[in-house]
Amino acid sequence: NNDILGYATSGGSGTDHNDNPTADSLDPSTYAGNDITNNDVFASVYSGMVQQLVASGAQGVLANIPSVTDIPFFTTVPHNPVPLDGATAALLNGAYADYNQAMLAFSTDQNPLGTPLISPEEAQRRMISFEASATNAVVILDEDLTDLTMVSPALVNLRQATAEDLLVLTSVSFIGSLADPSNPASANGLAVPLGDQWVLTPEEQEAVSTAITSYNQTIQSVAQANGLAFVDANALLTDLNANGLALADGSRVTSVFATGGGFSLDGVHPSPRGYAILANAFAAAINETYGSNLPGVNPLDFTGLYID
Repeated sequence: NNDILGYATSGGSGTDHNDNPTADSLDPSTYAGNDITNNDVFASVYSGMVQQLVASGAQGVLANIPSVTDIPFFTTVPHNPVPLDGATAALLNGAYADYNQAMLAFSTDQNPLGTPLISPEEAQRRMISFEASATNAVVILDEDLTDLTMVSPALVNLRQATAEDLLVLTSVSFIGSLADPSNPASANGLAVPLGDQWVLTPEEQEAVSTAITSYNQTIQSVAQANGLAFVDANALLTDLNANGLALADGSRVTSVFATGGGFSLDGVHPSPRGYAILANAFAAAINETYGSNLPGVNPLDFTGLYID
């Protein structure tokens, strides 16, 4: 879980060793802390660890990996959290006017190079526009856009975030802060784009999803091959995120940050009540597989974490 989580919480700034794998992709000693382990390497290491455990007759329970992009760390900060008045919006639009014009120019043959460098669709995606509103989208760097810096260093890979982008929870205190404390026009996320570590783009989310799917196939097949109990934590937390879980007193635990009660205030780890729900899933899987009678727990006996 932490393997993929480290990549995701760093905004996908690490390396996905499943994307165009090299020889180093098969050597975990070369990995950085926020890289995604190659799927084949994970399968080999994980199955080897389990085989060592069961070789001595040990029994146990394996759990798969939740969809990390469903946790509050990625679902709390909207892509468009910036309120602007008309004057500030006009000032920012003026600052990006040349950039916008260049994007349109380089999507046609009416540019100094005489041939389109980006599609009209990408040009529109890269348009920067603000308005007098409480919901302006932040400006981000996106490494998957066409690199135009060889034409001009000023034409960096900028665009505004959309609802498909996931801003990390910690960006809430960074957006709007000043990159240069002496320059009030250097607001991060507006005049200064957010770097890769602050946002998980759709392409990076796909890398996360692909790795989780592969890892989970490995985990479940290893559990089945060794006759071990199995907990589908992925399905459990997806359901918690989508529907919540009703408790005996009529309340409902959800994954909504600070009000749902299922997660801690770091937006990543379950609350004590959330862990109680997971514990019940583990107990049920063990009982089903081994004919045991482990008792469940009442999640209401454990703290849910809230901000009123």
